[in-house]
Amino acid sequence: MLNSVICTVDVVLLTLKDDRLNVALLKRDREPFKGVTTLPGGYVHPEEDVDAQEAALRVLKDKTGIVAPYLEQLATFSGSARDPRGWSVSIAHYALVPYEVIESAGHPDVKLASVDRPLVLPFDHKLIVRTAVMRLRSKSQYSSLPCYLAGEAFSLPHLQRIYEALMGEQLNKVSFRRKMTEMAMLEAIDGQMESTGAHRPAQMYRLKSEFKEELKLLERGL
Repeated sequence: MLNSVICTVDVVLLTLKDDRLNVALLKRDREPFKGVTTLPGGYVHPEEDVDAQEAALRVLKDKTGIVAPYLEQLATFSGSARDPRGWSVSIAHYALVPYEVIESAGHPDVKLASVDRPLVLPFDHKLIVRTAVMRLRSKSQYSSLPCYLAGEAFSLPHLQRIYEALMGEQLNKVSFRRKMTEMAMLEAIDGQMESTGAHRPAQMYRLKSEFKEELKLLERGL
């Protein structure tokens, strides 16, 4: 039993695979719960971490090899019952990456699990995942957040499918495009089109540079 408070960061790394929201999990390499699948996490290093966000970025990179284009502090989870080693506090974050980023990182221990299926996780990580998914799906109704799951370049039909997957409903094509125009966060990539089979090639877009580290909000939801 430790006498001091345990201070950690945990990261809910979310991605879309086959239009389903997935969370990245790792097997723990030490006790407690050695060998059990859990969220990427680790101790805060006060001698090197400027703040909790820097600690979360470091832990995510160390554990998965991934540098997330978007990471946001989620909530603080604390108490005497969440960790068998003693009283602990976790400053939880969630990160969004396109599936191709996880695939190209090729970390052998990273496994994806659908957030819509029952998860069996140690500590209070099931609650942390549920909180992150609720935050993402809520923000998807009125912000540019889903764009971080689309990659560097994407077509509007592809982006619409991402919004629909997160919100769990179909969106009107004309209304969606009008909202994207109102947000003024996208720019067309000259000369780059996406082949869509029998349909006309679709123009490719990217987030404007000023929005790559900042959310764009809608006055009214989608």
